[in-house]
Amino acid sequence: MSGTSEGPAPAADLIRPAVTESKSGASPRTDFTGSEGSGFPDPGESRRSGTSGESPASGPPGEHNGPYDPVESGEPRRPGAPSEPVEFSLSAELVEFRKPGSVGKPVEASLSPELTGTIESRKPESVGKPVEASLSPELTGTIESRKPGSVSVPVEASLSAELIGTVESRKPESVGQPVEFSLSGEPGASAGTGDPVGPGDSVSPLDPGESLDPLASLNPHDSPEAGRYGSAFSAAPLAMAVVDRDGLVVSANDSFGALLGKPGAALTGMVAAELMDLKSDARTWDAYREVLGGRQAKLSCTRRVKHPDGHVLWVQVSAAPLAAEEHGVLLSLTDISARRELQARLRHLEMHDPVTRLPNRTLFFERLSAALEAESYEQGGTGRIGLCYLDLDGFKAVNDTLGHRVGDRLLAAVAERLTRCADEAGYSRASSPLVARLGGDEFALLVEDSTGTDQLADLAESVLKALQAPFDLSGQRLSLSASIGVVERHASGTTATGLMQAADTTLYWAKADGKSRWTLFDPERNAHRMTRQALASTLRPAIERGEFTLEYQPLVGMETGRLRGVEALVRWNHPQFGMLTPNRFIGLAEEDGSIVQLGRWVLVTACRQARRWQLDHPDEPPIFVSVNVAVRQVWDSDLVADVAETLAETGLAPHLLQLELTESAVMGSAGRPLQALQALSEMGVHIAIDDFGTGYSNLAYLSRLPVSVLKLDGSFVRGFQYEGEGVAPNPADEVIVEAMIQLAHRLGLSVTAECVETSAQATRLRRIGCDTGQGWLYSRPVTPDRISELLGTKACNQAS
Repeated sequence: MSGTSEGPAPAADLIRPAVTESKSGASPRTDFTGSEGSGFPDPGESRRSGTSGESPASGPPGEHNGPYDPVESGEPRRPGAPSEPVEFSLSAELVEFRKPGSVGKPVEASLSPELTGTIESRKPESVGKPVEASLSPELTGTIESRKPGSVSVPVEASLSAELIGTVESRKPESVGQPVEFSLSGEPGASAGTGDPVGPGDSVSPLDPGESLDPLASLNPHDSPEAGRYGSAFSAAPLAMAVVDRDGLVVSANDSFGALLGKPGAALTGMVAAELMDLKSDARTWDAYREVLGGRQAKLSCTRRVKHPDGHVLWVQVSAAPLAAEEHGVLLSLTDISARRELQARLRHLEMHDPVTRLPNRTLFFERLSAALEAESYEQGGTGRIGLCYLDLDGFKAVNDTLGHRVGDRLLAAVAERLTRCADEAGYSRASSPLVARLGGDEFALLVEDSTGTDQLADLAESVLKALQAPFDLSGQRLSLSASIGVVERHASGTTATGLMQAADTTLYWAKADGKSRWTLFDPERNAHRMTRQALASTLRPAIERGEFTLEYQPLVGMETGRLRGVEALVRWNHPQFGMLTPNRFIGLAEEDGSIVQLGRWVLVTACRQARRWQLDHPDEPPIFVSVNVAVRQVWDSDLVADVAETLAETGLAPHLLQLELTESAVMGSAGRPLQALQALSEMGVHIAIDDFGTGYSNLAYLSRLPVSVLKLDGSFVRGFQYEGEGVAPNPADEVIVEAMIQLAHRLGLSVTAECVETSAQATRLRRIGCDTGQGWLYSRPVTPDRISELLGTKACNQAS
């Protein structure tokens, strides 16, 4: 068509029928294809459209039945606006045009198989204005054209309420020229939704023969804006692809293809989930399907992708739906391989010891926690776990004498030998033990799926043997040993903290037993340790709560058999463990320093009780009270001031107070302890050496120390025990005891024998000159009231 005309061309010259089979296969369909100058055989039942200025037969009321005239319709028409016939093809079924996406109001038109029509095109100035269509003798309608920016965008239409189709219009440059459009479709559903298009529905653009990708329509020739979008998608450095609702790639840019090792165009039609291995993870796959179905806003995950050339990529996958009318999902990939590699290197540095290159404490506990998870051992294996906790003996001396550089090299050499032992232990098993440095000179060997204590014992033996060989470090030959705590148990019910506590306790036992050895965890021994720890943690509060009490054991004159004094013995009335004797808690009190507070309480209580006996029995000779003093009390407190204050407060005479110190504490006294003992002696307080004969027994100290009493250890007295047993006493015991008594008397000291349990022992001690006896023969430790009863009587006759 080369020119404009006054009106529409005759319909007979515009329309020729072509009979085709409908896609539904139900009945033939006639397509009307229009072009300028074509002939049309009059079938008789159709009406031809009139010449310019004429209109077809009148249609339904309200419809315009003639060629559209902008003047008559009330719309301005630019001079010279063409009224050229426009090519079109229409299906033989009734066609109902709907609201085309973003176009204004919907336009309806009904076409019968015999009817013809023309569409009047416009110049660009009139784009966006209604265009007349003379469609039937009875019905007329208008099609509202688009603005130039969207002219080439496909438009959906429903045909006969059962068929859908597209209208293809031209680019803006061809406005004013004949415009082609065609209608085709599938029965029963609108494009991409499966739902019939009804009146008033908003439909999405669709162009037959072209990709479903919304970005595919961004042809740079359509409009500057569309061109920029299309070019940006193709040239973007970010790998992007559009995927339809079925998960198939519709379009992918070159960056997307480069990551996957294929041209972007070659990916069209491929399953996107398979390209990125999204199905391997159930949670990721479910989330991806939710995004495809429009039920989730976005997805972000990290996937491992294998490139065709063999190397592996790590990519960050992001999926987000496009606008609702575009029916697609935008996928983007970011290559994070370099970041992952850096993270792996940083994690290695974070999880490994820089000196030995072994796993550090963090990685060790990570592996240990994983091994103790139920799913780890329920899937197979022995269900047991073992641990060798190792500490180097004497390593601190190496650091202190040779420096930390040599110490570090020694640690590295130890790590090599431990790794070799672990490798040898794992030769015949599924995996080798994990060797880790936990800090300082502490190492650990973790055995997963252990077979029993024998396996751990063999491993510990091999480690000790490997470390016995000297280490040659730059000409320096060093030797060291190790102590190892071994724990092996069922993984079920075990925690990482509990296992390490048991291993640490066992390591302590190995060191306490002499070092350079391994020790197996003992539940009974550990129970005793746990009890000891429980006592230590409650010792100080118990003093404040008044849980301690004193009992008194008589000290009896061997010649007269009368009560001369008492020894105050502290007891702990524990709310959980009952009445505890001093050997259960005195050592703990000395370790944590609470012995100072406890000793002060014992001193005050015992002196107050001695003074009360004196006041209650004024006719009897006053008895002295003997109080045990720990060496830490001498060092950590002002013992002299405490004693002076106590005596002044209670009114007890100094000579009625006797302080007992062990031989090991007194014999090593020098400086402040010796000065304190001398000050107490000058005050009038008696000083006794307890358990004499079992410690240093340095007789030279006896001449220099302000000691007034020796208490012979019960081990010497037990050698006198023979009556009724048919076993003769050991003569050496009696000779030794007699010699010590004579030596003490020559030095001006009195002697007390402990653990006197029989009359025969008392008789022999009395014969060799012992001054005082103490033991069950006379009385067990008793309450203050029982001591009051013994005053004035012969204690030996009151023995209980």
